[in-house]
Amino acid sequence: MKTLLLLLLFCRVSSTVKHSLKFYVTASSGVPNLPEFMIVAEVDDIQVVHCDGSNKILETRQDWMKKLLDDNPQLLTQSTQDCFQILPPLFKIALISVSQLSNHSEGSGVHILQLMIGCELDEKTGEVTGFSRYGYDGKDFIELDLKTLTWTALRPEAEIIKQIWDAETLTIKQYVEFLRFSLRI
Repeated sequence: MKTLLLLLLFCRVSSTVKHSLKFYVTASSGVPNLPEFMIVAEVDDIQVVHCDGSNKILETRQDWMKKLLDDNPQLLTQSTQDCFQILPPLFKIALISVSQLSNHSEGSGVHILQLMIGCELDEKTGEVTGFSRYGYDGKDFIELDLKTLTWTALRPEAEIIKQIWDAETLTIKQYVEFLRFSLRI
């Protein structure tokens, strides 16, 4: 989580009017030549980190990101733990749950669960917006409404997950704290 928070600092990195920080967290099953778990981080739509959790590979894609991790060994340690140990089992369980709710049995076919989370900064207005959105098998699935602090089901099979996740107020608070950090930048 610290990794994600520190990378939010780079929402103001370049000189364009709009800036963004996005994390794509992907769990998959049945996809040949694709890791079962990976994370891609982008700043202003430029990839800065790639994590292949299945093959235990964490790579920086920009020199400044490599320097940031080299200068902050605790950030590298946390990033490695998130990528290789903490997040993969959580996303595997989530993928299985969503597959079952979508009437797809485990091990049947290709399935992908993806989380996109991050922030966008409008440098002109100073407005910072956060987002947390899940997709399943290439379609929008569920997203966090930051005004109501509830989940919005974007597909009928997401209704059950919405009810479960809405009841998990600690999890919602963790998403909100992650996203609110971007507002303090």
